[in-house]
Amino acid sequence: MANSADIGIIGGTGVYDPGLFSSKREIKVHTPYGEPSDLVTIGEYAGVKVAFIPRHGRGHRIPPHSINSRANIWTLKELGVKRIIAPSAVGSLQESYRPGDIAIPDQFIDFTKKRQYTFYDGGQVCHVSVADPFCPELSSIAIDKTKKLKFPMHDRATYVCIEGPRFSTRAESKFFRDVMKADIIGMTLVPEVNLAREAEICYMSIATVTDYDVWADKPVSSAEIIETLAKNVEKTKKLIAELVPAIPAVRKKCACGSALESALL
Repeated sequence: MANSADIGIIGGTGVYDPGLFSSKREIKVHTPYGEPSDLVTIGEYAGVKVAFIPRHGRGHRIPPHSINSRANIWTLKELGVKRIIAPSAVGSLQESYRPGDIAIPDQFIDFTKKRQYTFYDGGQVCHVSVADPFCPELSSIAIDKTKKLKFPMHDRATYVCIEGPRFSTRAESKFFRDVMKADIIGMTLVPEVNLAREAEICYMSIATVTDYDVWADKPVSSAEIIETLAKNVEKTKKLIAELVPAIPAVRKKCACGSALESALL
């Protein structure tokens, strides 16, 4: 199919343009859940067909709490995507997770409040397992490639997802760090990750640390985040360039593709 892809990339803050890919074309996809964040760019890299959606839309016009994740994930599923790579910007809740580091999350804690979390709103009930929410095969490949590139990296991280668009209070930040024992904090992982699991799509996050959250007694500003993020975008693109051709065509080392087998009632 002309409008199909094997791998989907949902670009986060700073990653708005799939500049790595050739033979690019843009398509508009209509979904039962409304409009996705933007037009989808379909292209090729190293012989692999890739579909790209900018999570916040071009120009960063969609705030985190208003992203239509159901439409974005449904769009990629409709295009035949089996794997999703999801770059995002995060704050650090631990001294050792330094600005500029890359983290490959293995767990998340959900502190969002009013998002659309499932494709199963009625008619059929689905209790999908997210005990291990990220694809182990994709994460393993990403860890290997990040080490190869010699980027500062954390191969395990608990990501706490907050509603946004405001940043945390000091009390909240210390709670997430000291009580919840989370490592990084962001606003976009949920419900993207659980919707991908319901869609039986492998999903992994490339979390780029931009700043220390306010537990560190330094108020965070968007200007500081964007400055650090700009330095990290090239790292993300280099990692994606290594990652895409290394992903095998057939899924054999994960159960993401059969996530609904025991989930539907």
